[in-house]
Amino acid sequence: MTLQIPAISEQDSAKAIDVTEKVFGQSFNETLVHQLVVRHLVGARAGTKAHKNRSAVRGGGAKPWRQKGTGRARAGTIRSPLWRSGGVTFAAQPRIFEQKINKKMYKAGVCSILSELLRQDRIVVSNEFMPTTPRTKELVNKLANVDAKKIVIVAEILTDNLILASRNIPYVEVSTVDGLNPVMLVNAEKVIIPEPVVRQIEERLT
Repeated sequence: MTLQIPAISEQDSAKAIDVTEKVFGQSFNETLVHQLVVRHLVGARAGTKAHKNRSAVRGGGAKPWRQKGTGRARAGTIRSPLWRSGGVTFAAQPRIFEQKINKKMYKAGVCSILSELLRQDRIVVSNEFMPTTPRTKELVNKLANVDAKKIVIVAEILTDNLILASRNIPYVEVSTVDGLNPVMLVNAEKVIIPEPVVRQIEERLT
């Protein structure tokens, strides 16, 4: 069984392409997609935050005063968390936030996202969006008919013209198939893909 993706331009509208149901016809698995998004976002966390606990703070080796007879509360060390300059209670330690996801799960999650984008008419197929000059105005004019506040353009190759023309447009993000990630797809209101790239995506995910 195949599905139809409508094209954006008038030139492409008459030749809507067929796509495989294995990639663009899957049900939406919210739990799996959430796991993929979290896994991608934790990659941006350094995990280097650290505080000193009472064993890491310098000093405090000797008991500050004897146990009895002073009229003061008992104290075993001046580096207690209750004291100024003492160690931190439940001190944060460096940690790795990385999560492991199997390749099969990753592919299934991306297929789920693409299928949902298609159902919501957020995938657009067009071979006419590539700018011929590095001018931002040209790309803006090409995207004038795309009603979206966040656009992702997936190209076969990131040419200098595409990079230079898009870098000053805050609502446009460009990528290749290798650079696509779940967060980029989920956040996009429209994903513009040329037909050859659709075939690359199908090849990668089947």
